[in-house]
Amino acid sequence: MLILPLMAVVITGCLNHSWNKPKQPEKDFHRMEARSGRPVIWLMVDSLMAPGMDQGMKKGELPALSFLIRNGIYQKEAVNVFPTMSVSIDASLLTGEYPDRHGVPGLIWYDTKEQRLVNYGTGLMEVVRGGVNPALMDTARNLNQQHLNREAKTLYEELGERGFTTGNVNGMIYRGHTDHTLTFQKWISATTALPERMNVKGPDFLALGAFANPLKGLRSLPDSVASSFGMNNRYSVETAKVLAKKNRLPDFMFVYLPDLDKPIHAEGPGKSEMKELKKLDRQIGELMNSFGSWEEALKHAVWIVSGDSGSTPVLASNEDPVVPLDRLLGDFELLEAGKTPGEKTEVVLAVNERSAFVYSLKEDIRLEWLAESLQKDRRIDVIAWSDPEGWIHVRNAALGEKEMRYRKGDEWTDVYGQRWQLDGDPDVLDLAVQPRGGRLSYGDFPDALARLEASLHSHPGRFLIVNARPGYELADKHSPTHKGGAGHGSLHRIDSVFPVVIAGTDRRPKHWRIVDFKPFVLELLESGKKKPDIKEPAQM
Repeated sequence: MLILPLMAVVITGCLNHSWNKPKQPEKDFHRMEARSGRPVIWLMVDSLMAPGMDQGMKKGELPALSFLIRNGIYQKEAVNVFPTMSVSIDASLLTGEYPDRHGVPGLIWYDTKEQRLVNYGTGLMEVVRGGVNPALMDTARNLNQQHLNREAKTLYEELGERGFTTGNVNGMIYRGHTDHTLTFQKWISATTALPERMNVKGPDFLALGAFANPLKGLRSLPDSVASSFGMNNRYSVETAKVLAKKNRLPDFMFVYLPDLDKPIHAEGPGKSEMKELKKLDRQIGELMNSFGSWEEALKHAVWIVSGDSGSTPVLASNEDPVVPLDRLLGDFELLEAGKTPGEKTEVVLAVNERSAFVYSLKEDIRLEWLAESLQKDRRIDVIAWSDPEGWIHVRNAALGEKEMRYRKGDEWTDVYGQRWQLDGDPDVLDLAVQPRGGRLSYGDFPDALARLEASLHSHPGRFLIVNARPGYELADKHSPTHKGGAGHGSLHRIDSVFPVVIAGTDRRPKHWRIVDFKPFVLELLESGKKKPDIKEPAQM
């Protein structure tokens, strides 16, 4: 969860302050109503993966998820965007765009205009070293109000313009047309750059833990310091339950459930994952019971339960799983954490767990040179960069000297109908090509051509992308690591696919990609839109 590493910094000052919940000006609850025939409830479960679900269902330990799957469809390998980080993935879900259109490149990236690293909350030490206040403001304000491209409309914006109501519980991408106020305790605003009140635009109903709680006075929710300021499953589910029981669900409700992410990162898939999955299943069951029964829940709403990315197990510390990019590029002058680039600064690193952006600030330092320094390490796989002619150059360190390049063209058509021109060895991206029909399909790197191209055009700058092989992760000097646990962020299939369960409708998205779900939700709601009451003309 983006805000948690940031607020952890603030919590250190909490021991000397009582946690008096700030007064909430939000009145969202009283204006809520669904205007479609049946609302769409999207439960976004951070780090939910199909293997864990399958294991739990086989043992009969996940009855709620099993019920939804029996009465719907279960797609185990929907494809997200790159890098496989929650903030970029959620932005793509809610805008229907790749990062080149929505403008949120990753969890951490370099802003060439402001000459600084933008960090939405990678890890405590990296946030502290890079600057707490910029990270707090980037997460609380800039992400939605500045960085998210205004031309990429969110579901909240577009549905509002079509006359539908929308809601968001704990999702960090929330931009809409309705005015809201985020409220922070006085001691927080006194010790950080956060003001006591921050005006933002969001959906009709916006609940963001302790900072925007529209149910204040109606229901006690777990939003204390000990409960991660409300950024937890129980807060999210209890909020949705109140709306369901009071018949005040909006037409589209996005509910973010973060609790599974922490044990996955710490220990990898396994016992802790299953323990959290069983809790999650009970919470989903409770939410469906808010309609009277699980059967009634399906009659009255469309249910979508999904993950956002996979997580790759990271080898134990004695197997050298962390690739120190700062050492591999030790011949260059690297930007130090929290510093502004100086005249001598040559390279900037922005590490998104198992992938990274590597920026060259000097025209005389070619991206190919950086790639050559990186591909010497056996733990690296895909490296990519673009050139002024529109070609994307790709190398795979695991395959030695092999290289390919590609760009949009008419030579090859992939499984999504996207058309490309290729030159070089397609094995670099594990592409299967059929010369007779001009078709290509993806192997270990799903939708790789579009995802890499979008990432390389997601923000200004001269940079390359580097990925770690399965079992490994990348790091700068102060990056968080997950030795013996799990991480994501890379282009590899393990990180790039996530499960989706859809129940309560026979409709399906055009393709099983994260960018295809926005038009799917729009179609769902338009098809079930209530027809306005037509009054008979008055008799003359």
